[in-house]
Amino acid sequence: MTVANAYMNTGQPFDIVKVRLQTSSQYPNALDCATRIFKDEGPAAFYKGTLTPLIGIGACVSIQFGAFHWARRRFEVSNTASNPLSPGLSYGQYYLSGAFAGIANSVISGPIEHVRIRLQTQPHGAARLYSGPIDCIRKLSAHEGVLKGLYRGEAVTILREAQAYGVWFLTFEYLMNADAARNGIERKEISSLKVAGYGGLAGEALWLASYPFDVVKSKMQSDGFGKDMRYKGMRDCFAQTYKAEGMRGFWKGIGPTLLRAMPVSAGTFAVVEATMRFLG
Repeated sequence: MTVANAYMNTGQPFDIVKVRLQTSSQYPNALDCATRIFKDEGPAAFYKGTLTPLIGIGACVSIQFGAFHWARRRFEVSNTASNPLSPGLSYGQYYLSGAFAGIANSVISGPIEHVRIRLQTQPHGAARLYSGPIDCIRKLSAHEGVLKGLYRGEAVTILREAQAYGVWFLTFEYLMNADAARNGIERKEISSLKVAGYGGLAGEALWLASYPFDVVKSKMQSDGFGKDMRYKGMRDCFAQTYKAEGMRGFWKGIGPTLLRAMPVSAGTFAVVEATMRFLG
């Protein structure tokens, strides 16, 4: 629950600002966006769409770390067979292990985030389209079925998750290994404060490496259906975004995203590393 609480308390208010900036041109900057959300919709609006990711975050973290360590062990077995004296992973293998974890995670993160984005971007008050996450899931699935409705934007989600978690795990493992080597200590001797710090830096790297994919994903998952649909697919969304906004369009909302990433990622790695040390 520590990771879930960290996400809800520190992550969600930044997240709705990020999504509004990504999917709308009515806000000139993050501060104006946050101010207008507070003024027009009240403080509770910052937690729109919280329930779905809050329920799913435990499963997501389990999949991310479970899949990463499964792939990591597979590489260690392969490395041992080819070179018994050096079974450790290369940094390319760390990236591939993380990318595998991201792809595995996308199976549930895709629909979870789609529902969250719909709830965050729907009109406020009586004009709202969905009464809650269950109603949203039902209506999205009714449009074009589960795959084209609920799983809209899954292709770009897979690309984002692979790149994001490849860089996330690679950065954390590099920083941890470099610290242990620099100070001549074992990994388990690295302080919890440093673990959290390295986790926070990994979170920053994750978003810097994958943010344009996230922008396209948000645009596709907030797009209309049928005659109201603006984007034919991922490539069309990339093309239209570049044509209308240039490269700047792929980085809208990066500020609040990076502010959110540090504490959430720091807390995640601190908790996971502490748990692994406790379990031996």
